[in-house]
Amino acid sequence: MKLSAADWRRRLGSPWWRGAAAVLAGALPMLSFPAPSLWWFAYVALVPWILLVRSAPTARRAAYDGWLGGLGFMLAVHHWLLPSLHVFTVVIAALLGALWAPWGWLTRRFLAGVPSAGQVVAALFVLPSAWQMVELVRSWEGLGGPWGLLGSSQWDVEPALRLASVGGVWLLSFLLVAVNVAVAVLVAVRQSRVPAVAGLVATAAAASAAWAWSPRPDVDGRVRIAVVQPGVIDGVGGAEKRFAREEALTRQLAGQDVDLVVWGESSVGFDLADRPDLANRLAALSRQVDADILVNVDARRSDRPGIYKSSVLVGPEGPTGDRYDKMRLVPFGEYVPARSLLGWATSVGKAAGEDRMRGTGQVVMNVGDGLRIGPMVCFESAFPDMSRHLARDGADLLLAQSATSSFQQSWAPEQHASLAALRAAETGRPMVHATLTGVSAVYGPSGERVGSWLGTDASASAVYDVPLAHGVTPYARFGEWPVYAALLILAALGTTEGARSLRVRRAGPSPRVPPARTAHESPARPGR
Repeated sequence: MKLSAADWRRRLGSPWWRGAAAVLAGALPMLSFPAPSLWWFAYVALVPWILLVRSAPTARRAAYDGWLGGLGFMLAVHHWLLPSLHVFTVVIAALLGALWAPWGWLTRRFLAGVPSAGQVVAALFVLPSAWQMVELVRSWEGLGGPWGLLGSSQWDVEPALRLASVGGVWLLSFLLVAVNVAVAVLVAVRQSRVPAVAGLVATAAAASAAWAWSPRPDVDGRVRIAVVQPGVIDGVGGAEKRFAREEALTRQLAGQDVDLVVWGESSVGFDLADRPDLANRLAALSRQVDADILVNVDARRSDRPGIYKSSVLVGPEGPTGDRYDKMRLVPFGEYVPARSLLGWATSVGKAAGEDRMRGTGQVVMNVGDGLRIGPMVCFESAFPDMSRHLARDGADLLLAQSATSSFQQSWAPEQHASLAALRAAETGRPMVHATLTGVSAVYGPSGERVGSWLGTDASASAVYDVPLAHGVTPYARFGEWPVYAALLILAALGTTEGARSLRVRRAGPSPRVPPARTAHESPARPGR
């Protein structure tokens, strides 16, 4: 049945229909991310949500639409958690979705009705800034980390990667929201099309200038990196079987002149100090392939209490002593926040039964021949600041060891692998994303793909000829400056609104004017 515009308006008058529309509109941007990876859709994906919010009858309803849209967005980008966390996924999405309530309120504040040219121009700065604050707050690891930042949808677009080297993923998110705001005005408000078009032109000009000005990484060397991906190995004795499979795949690399072999997250399920037999087998492998091996140990340590996830470098003589303990843990997957209150999550899903322990600092490792590597573990590759700090500390090559075996049939492996492209482009350093079960991927210093992905159906080793580059990108030098710019814009808005309110209060209420009397009114009965 085809619905007319009047029918749609009538249905959106119902809180239930409107709420469902907000959830659906908020979920649409997910199509921009891998696996669909419709990167171009990100430039219009927010338009339905913006149009819905600007039509809200009240400011409170606009805030509700922002909240429900945020719920839809968070549920869509984390849908792959449903098999693990079940209903708790919806609870988390609802809590984090509330971060978009102020964004909804501001959208109606600037775009409701027929906005003036000044309101449209202000919206082109204020709404991207408010969105930036949402992404900043939810990027805290305790709230799930920066998974699904809007700008990360552009991971495979060369001009966007160039812009990432200037302002990181934060600059991409800001520009995407600004474009969506301008398109929404073009669609809905005929009288305000001139400032909307001007905003699009200005955004394109600024982006083009940044693209042309940003320095390009100068390739000054190459290294051969091998990735070992054993594939899904389940059942009794899984850790031993996985080690044996990784061992067999690594032996195939002998004679291929590799500089480093990288295994995935949790590739070794035993503390090497407790299992000298495994340490000796790794040392023998290192001698056989004539390269160090970076493994990831997920085990209870013998020298201190607790379970750690650690990147451990092993050479021909055994562990070299270089070790990085994972610092940022996955909420519920590796620890339960406020376990005394939220420990019940372990009974409704696959939340961590015991909290993993945290490392205390990032580490740059010397592999040999002057190569310095900066390891990260799992979703730490989603944090732009971690890769930036490693690059500033002298890492020539960034590495992320990951495992997404619990989410093989979802979009999570592709989305996780895509994040390394952004980290490479932001820092001007190549990055290797090595996993147990796929997707494994390698990117050059401009974020370009190097070689082919190892998909989720692969159990193999692969060698990549990785270009090296040095120098400092603007993002590596200046950090999250788009976030600071957004804070200044919102501070200016708050100051302006506060000054306006103060002027209104000082002016006082308007004087009451008695109603005019006509010749036909009766003095005894006014208005008659």
